[in-house]
Amino acid sequence: MSDARPAAGLRVALFATCVNDTMFPGTPIATLRLLERLGAQVEFPTQQTCCGQIFTNTGYYDDALPSVRTYVEAFEDYDYIVGPSGSCVGSVRDQHPILARYAKNPALEQAVARTSARTYDLTELLVDVIGVTDVGAYFPHRVTYHPTCHSLRITRVGDRPYRLLKEVRGMTLIDLPAADECCGFGGTFSMKNSDTSVAMASDKARNVSSTGAEYVVAGDNSCLLNIGGVLDRQRAGVQAIHLAEVLAHTEEDAS
Repeated sequence: MSDARPAAGLRVALFATCVNDTMFPGTPIATLRLLERLGAQVEFPTQQTCCGQIFTNTGYYDDALPSVRTYVEAFEDYDYIVGPSGSCVGSVRDQHPILARYAKNPALEQAVARTSARTYDLTELLVDVIGVTDVGAYFPHRVTYHPTCHSLRITRVGDRPYRLLKEVRGMTLIDLPAADECCGFGGTFSMKNSDTSVAMASDKARNVSSTGAEYVVAGDNSCLLNIGGVLDRQRAGVQAIHLAEVLAHTEEDAS
């Protein structure tokens, strides 16, 4: 990446997500560092909370609606909203319109249409809006990438994460066998179908280990928590790390 700041003048609202806020604060911090390094003005609306996905997935639409209204109120003044989670971004774009229609509230439907259309996964914002794949990252390790189900099938980030990782200096990027297979997390699926979930996570961990990678990277910390838990119990020597933290890492961090 040149010394130019390709995102100069871009005002972005950071949607941290509740999982990151409570368990993985390093990920939204890395997102902030990365975007500011590229020149963006990043703001954090403090009113934000959960996207409501767990309520929606289990059929509690009435309980999910306050989260939708809060999201709209927190982010309605921004043209660009970025979340370091394909799952939560997918929920905002796919489920919020469904919930707004369920509420039979035309004003809410219009507001949701605006905020959901302006919500981007981090990789989409980098590649499609800012127009970069080389973000100046340096991560001298062997890495394999797991494309999470929601990133692939709901948010549809495509190959954007892979394109960004290929530009990271010092990295050896190794293809993951059966990469598009689910890790078994699936939110409440892992609790309701724990035996199946454990078997799926074990398959994923075995494939990760087979690559000889030092790190497994993904765009959703919930999936990394599931995979990383199995790897840790197996003492596989592979660490789970969020894509944002890799992209935020520079040579200065390594020194």
